[in-house]
Amino acid sequence: MSTSKNRKRLPEWLKMKMPMGYKYSRVKNLSQKYKLHTICSSGNCPNIGECWSNGTATFMILGDVCTRNCKFCGVKSGKPEPVDMEEPLRLAESIRILELDHCVITSVDRDDLPDKGAGIWAETIFTIKKVNPHTSIEALIPDFNADSGLLKMVIDAEPEIISHNLETVKRLTPLIRSRARYETSLRVINIISSSGIRPKSGIMLGLGETREEILQTMDDLLNAGCEIMTIGQYLAPGKNHMPVVSYIKPDIFEEYEKIGLEKGFKFVESSPLVRSSYRAHKHAGEKEKYKIKTKYVKNSNLSGSRVH
Repeated sequence: MSTSKNRKRLPEWLKMKMPMGYKYSRVKNLSQKYKLHTICSSGNCPNIGECWSNGTATFMILGDVCTRNCKFCGVKSGKPEPVDMEEPLRLAESIRILELDHCVITSVDRDDLPDKGAGIWAETIFTIKKVNPHTSIEALIPDFNADSGLLKMVIDAEPEIISHNLETVKRLTPLIRSRARYETSLRVINIISSSGIRPKSGIMLGLGETREEILQTMDDLLNAGCEIMTIGQYLAPGKNHMPVVSYIKPDIFEEYEKIGLEKGFKFVESSPLVRSSYRAHKHAGEKEKYKIKTKYVKNSNLSGSRVH
């Protein structure tokens, strides 16, 4: 009952379409058949109806249980199951069946693993590319504690975009992120940028941040080399999560989009229902132009001074 009441109080611009249609059912059934997880369902994404009805989804690897317990996230936390070594091939086959031109892959945090899951990340990207050579990939990764060696494993797999979300402004980071640090996430973005792969990040509004803090966050991301930014409205997944402080009106989001583009971002997706992978296929344009130079990466010392 409380969930229903909360939904009735949402502003008009935050009302969402009910999931339905053949393509929605196809993605849902395929995910179940191949035992795959999606952040769309695990994270209670408001765009699940639109995206799945268009035949797209953000797949979540390494299980559906996260080792972290962030106050904004709807993904389950606790002790994860052992790594499923057959998952990369099942995912690649699903993408082939769906005939996707672009796919987004994310994961839970796996602080329980020695490599934080970086090995499976690399294997998943390599396998998807082998089975689907014409499909571009966005990898929405955890921070891997900004370990340059672990990040290099993902970078060497050559996804077209690597995304890592800052989630919120610096002041609010300790309140909503359980282990992650603002500066750590900026280092991750900088390492990605230094590799030659297009970097991307996103934040949520409505947690009590100020305009000045949002603009400073934009500057911090740009200084780290970020090229794509997403900005959306925070919606509490449940009663035990961080409550919404305010609902930001659509015209304010439009203003931040304009400011972000003027500041120098290549793309800014900013509206109440935007999430990090929303309409992500647009950001993978000019694929060859932004394709990583493998030789450069393999000969680079990603832990050098340029990262800091």
